[in-house]
Amino acid sequence: MADLPPLLDGPRYGPRNGRKPEQLVVLCHGLGADGYDLIDLAPYWAAALPAACFAAPNAPEPHPLAPQGRQWFDIADRTPVRLAAGVRRAARHLDAFIDAELARLALPPAEYALMGFSQGAMTALFAGLRRAPGPRAILAYSGALVAPETLAAERTNNAPVLLVHGEADEVLPAFLSRDAERALRAEGIAVESLFRPGLGHGIDDAGLSAGALFLQRAFAAA
Repeated sequence: MADLPPLLDGPRYGPRNGRKPEQLVVLCHGLGADGYDLIDLAPYWAAALPAACFAAPNAPEPHPLAPQGRQWFDIADRTPVRLAAGVRRAARHLDAFIDAELARLALPPAEYALMGFSQGAMTALFAGLRRAPGPRAILAYSGALVAPETLAAERTNNAPVLLVHGEADEVLPAFLSRDAERALRAEGIAVESLFRPGLGHGIDDAGLSAGALFLQRAFAAA
């Protein structure tokens, strides 16, 4: 259709040992990075999900200060209205990518999970909670919940959410994930959270382990 955004692309991994794909896990990178920034997580999580295909799309826009990097939406104007408009546009790109990957892998429309880091976490939370059918799980690392005021009216599913954030994050302070946790719980969404003392804007081994277990449990429950 003419109104569909251009299809994203990026690196992929799995399933292991030539297995038939049974799940899709989409990894959304942070501001100024690209899909290769997160695809290295796939071999680690594939130990828990050996039949999963991992895909890390490059965000739709070039980053103005990092020619090789990408962004899901512009942050030059960080007013809530502009951020909400930006993440809404990004969600359309992510939605189209998810649909195309599920079709490519011949998977049922609900056999997927979303993970994001930083700006990718914002995009994964926004898009994931507004998709139907919803993902089996949403993992948001060092992110924030954009446009919480529209969530009640626009939410289409009850996907469980894992929030992971470093207490020493100097880019996106940990209180943003705490705010997200409160807002999601108020909506009746099942939330698990992990706040890591001393960790800055990044992902450590404890966060990776929590993510592997969360994904494994979410797909097993389905």
